[in-house]
Amino acid sequence: MARIRVLVVDDHRIFAESLAAALAAEQDVDVAAAGSGPAALRCLERAAAEGRRFDVLLVDADLGTAADGVGPPLPVPAELPYGGANGAAHSGIHGGARVGAHGGPLGAANGGPARAVNGRAADGISLVGAVRSAQPGVRTVVLAERDDPRRAAAALQAGASGWVAKDCSLVRLLAVIRGVLREETHLPPALLTGVLRELTAARKHRTESERLVESLTPREREVLRCMVAGLGRKAVAERLFLSPHTVRTHMQNVLGKLGVHSTLAAVALARRAGVGPVDLAGEIVERGGQLA
Repeated sequence: MARIRVLVVDDHRIFAESLAAALAAEQDVDVAAAGSGPAALRCLERAAAEGRRFDVLLVDADLGTAADGVGPPLPVPAELPYGGANGAAHSGIHGGARVGAHGGPLGAANGGPARAVNGRAADGISLVGAVRSAQPGVRTVVLAERDDPRRAAAALQAGASGWVAKDCSLVRLLAVIRGVLREETHLPPALLTGVLRELTAARKHRTESERLVESLTPREREVLRCMVAGLGRKAVAERLFLSPHTVRTHMQNVLGKLGVHSTLAAVALARRAGVGPVDLAGEIVERGGQLA
């Protein structure tokens, strides 16, 4: 029987423990948990390196929004096996918390609060995008306390395969987990109309953004990609072998043609148009006036 590896990401310990224990009672489900976005990414990376990739990520839509913006990390317990309803032990996934078949302790992977996932706020939807980029084979399901068509649409655009209410039945959640592994997309029926409306509106905005980006010259597009990467004017000048004054002129032209008044707005529009950052692999660059 093929086993399904599930990673639960939620900073509310009682909910995470209860959900993980319930899932672990299934004979073909292995469960681990992380208490934050960065911890989840570390857990995914470690599992992949060990040849034990996770299949499904269950992530709280409001991850990291409690209290001061980051929920408390779940403590890392002693090494514990976890397995199916028959209590048989299965090898754990290092770096992730384990839960016994009958509801043993649960903890975070490498604990430790963090406020960003790849430089962005560690909320559930940004984590979906980070996982999609890092491990596109992992299917992500967002768990939400309330129906929100706008956020559900954003989750799907980020790469989620499903949006499920936290108060749904275990039978329903298991059906979604198995469904997304068959390349299905799952949404509550009550959200369908609203999500389609949001996606249609997003596509309209994307089309307009693409039109504006197409008005840029090749050099201006290069500068825009550097802006998306977070490079400061000096770093852009060094990368493109231009003077800072020339880069300043290009940046002003980019803002003017895009119809925006700030770099932040230009980057947001560029992302809507599908413009990605320049490749900075292996480079030491200046970001906003500071060395990265």
